[in-house]
Amino acid sequence: MISELQKKLDYVSAYRENRLKVAQEILENPRFFYELVSICFSPSDKNNHKACWILEFVSYEELIWLQPHLDFFFSNLKNLKDESAIRPIAKVTQLLVKSHYKKDENSIVLSETNLQDCIETSFDWLINDVKVATKAYSIRTLYVLGNYYDWIHPELKIILDKDYGDHSAAYKAVAREVLKKIK
Repeated sequence: MISELQKKLDYVSAYRENRLKVAQEILENPRFFYELVSICFSPSDKNNHKACWILEFVSYEELIWLQPHLDFFFSNLKNLKDESAIRPIAKVTQLLVKSHYKKDENSIVLSETNLQDCIETSFDWLINDVKVATKAYSIRTLYVLGNYYDWIHPELKIILDKDYGDHSAAYKAVAREVLKKIK
């Protein structure tokens, strides 16, 4: 039997308004959240990428809802293969890392294992053939992490310097921004 959430996802399109509408329905019905996260990391599900789009929008409003799902989230990052799913998840990953280091009452708490999974996957996305938006989110995530892990900034600098000439203007802009901060 097809779930109510699956029915909603069947009708999601790439139009921003359409994605926002379903995200709002999730925000109003948190009981769908667990299933949404599960679908995000089920690459064989035809709505996998759509669930990731919705998770990104929900995360802007209720990032804290991911707290009980973080071990599942981070351990499954490497299983994503579809670029349409990876890009929004890379953004959510960036939001989670920024929140973790913000250290206020609403901060996300990441375990060392979560952070290691994040570092590994962010470097993988940066050096592999994924679209520029995913690379940009990975660069910014690794920059933040490099403020706490002293080996990350030197590695990130090597990759950015080496790959700089081979990428688009958007990649170069993010690389310049981060390289300026590292130096």
